[in-house]
Amino acid sequence: MKQLRIALFTAIIGLYAALPNMAWAATPEDLSRDANQALRTLTDKNPSAALVARKAKAVLIFPNIVKAGLIFGGAYGEGVLQKGKTVQSYYNSVTASWGLQAGAQSYGYVIFLMNDSAVDYVRKSHGWEIGVGPTVVVVNEGIAKNLSSTTLQKDAYAFIFDQQGLMAGINIEGTKISRISKE
Repeated sequence: MKQLRIALFTAIIGLYAALPNMAWAATPEDLSRDANQALRTLTDKNPSAALVARKAKAVLIFPNIVKAGLIFGGAYGEGVLQKGKTVQSYYNSVTASWGLQAGAQSYGYVIFLMNDSAVDYVRKSHGWEIGVGPTVVVVNEGIAKNLSSTTLQKDAYAFIFDQQGLMAGINIEGTKISRISKE
């Protein structure tokens, strides 16, 4: 039990140490600006993301997620739901995990919502867990090579970008996305 408390304490300290780059209380303007910059950077660097962006009905953009853990871990970030160039609402992304893990990192991710039912589900749910609800495909290099305007058949496509830090792997499965107020 003592080792468990020490591990949890260490993970929490690691998370706080990783936080200086993250704006826990970002203003709506800052969050919108960061989201637009993240989306622009992703679509400029990744042709598959640009293709999916052109077909998407709306986009969830999380420009900066911070993840830390030592056996127990967590990740947090804030983002926007954008339709066209207009921010519709603000969201947070929360993940808790346990298992063989140690370190801290930051990354961003974008979820392109491809149909009206996926957009409605995100808007109406009081917390959407990835893996439950709309089908989300996490796009890696292998999947990206096979994407075309005719193969885009799923509800949503997620792209992870700007990984920095000392933790292996990113998995957004089980992440809970909830609407937040930014007024």
